Amino acid sequence: MMKNNKIGVIALMMLFLFFGLGFNGAKDNVYVIPIEGEINKATFKFVKNAMEGIDPNTTDAIIFEIDTYGGLIAEAINIKDLIIASPVPTISYINNKAVSAGALISIASEKVVMSKSATIGSAETIPNTEKILSMWRGVLRDTAQLRGRDEIVVEAMADKDIVIDGVIERDKLLNLTSSEALKYGVSDMTADSYKEILDALNIKNANIVEIQENLQVKLTKYIASPYVASFLLTLGFVGLVIEILTPGFGLGGTISIIGFGLYFGGNILAGNSDWTSLILFVIGMILAGVAIIVPGFGIPEIGSVIFIFAGVILAVDSVSTALFSLSIAIILTTIISVMLVKLGFRSKHLNKIVLQSNHSSEKGFLSTDSMCNYLDKEGIADTELRPSGFITIDGERLDAMSESDLIFKGSKVKVVKIEGSKIFVRRI
Repeated sequence: MMKNNKIGVIALMMLFLFFGLGFNGAKDNVYVIPIEGEINKATFKFVKNAMEGIDPNTTDAIIFEIDTYGGLIAEAINIKDLIIASPVPTISYINNKAVSAGALISIASEKVVMSKSATIGSAETIPNTEKILSMWRGVLRDTAQLRGRDEIVVEAMADKDIVIDGVIERDKLLNLTSSEALKYGVSDMTADSYKEILDALNIKNANIVEIQENLQVKLTKYIASPYVASFLLTLGFVGLVIEILTPGFGLGGTISIIGFGLYFGGNILAGNSDWTSLILFVIGMILAGVAIIVPGFGIPEIGSVIFIFAGVILAVDSVSTALFSLSIAIILTTIISVMLVKLGFRSKHLNKIVLQSNHSSEKGFLSTDSMCNYLDKEGIADTELRPSGFITIDGERLDAMSESDLIFKGSKVKVVKIEGSKIFVRRI
């Protein structure tokens, strides 16, 4: 009897243990990693860090939820390499659009799923040189072959010269809807939810973990955009102009620090540059300050331009992007600066490079027109005129020249000729 009771207790304990493990035990996971907005270094770092944090032993699949107009080719290739190297099965889920660089990332996964309203394609490079296009087509072709997709269809997304009868004409880039992508072998299925995708792939009872971009990633991605970078540079330069045109440190300086701080800080966090770009820019600004204080044009002025341009350009991953942003910022800053000056903003430092002083008669300065008023007037020689010296007419001391002979001090003289600013006198 005791033996049966022991067996019953052991069986009961095993039963509780079984149900306890079944209820509380770890479920298999499916991770969702969003790839949204512009593809840049910040995007790559986010995807890389997210994938490194996934345990392959407890993960059934990774879904890359894609909604992008594209971005940098180099970073798209880096993300493609991450996806291909993943030990976990990968799924690209295009919920809206996968344009340009997004098309490469999409076909890198083992499975490609599109929502009913999604599109993929238009993967032309900018600039579209023969060298860059050839390289880009090679990457697309290689990825398509690896994943068993129609390489010609994929290449037609990037090259206008490719013609596919009934699909795409010459001089047009291929862009496919979800049904067309399924028909031409670019995608594997159409679905509008994670559940549909997982059910179709026979992944049951998975715990879906959605990885979100943090504030730092979102901020750095936006700052890396050429348009936002142009705005931040303009903000920085305009703030600097306001600070120069107004006394003391105030609103202009604050705006300038915010603009330049976000521009350089965002690009450093995004991995586009390091502290070298900021140091060069600061050196340039210091030289610019010296140039404003010290009149003339020389080493400080030239050095400030070189260092500022170098800092701005090195802060961005692409030289063309940096030049675009800098050009827009300079144009806008120039326009705003002219408007501020017209509105009455002035700086005492501008007097060093712009003549603003008034030469009045009270200070001893006389115009050519006022000189003519002395013609035929008489006065006294204050000094000897050999031939030049000083005379006094109506209580005013003037510089004069003798018309011919030496004129002694104290002699009466008469103005006989005016030539420009010169007064010629004769002894009487």
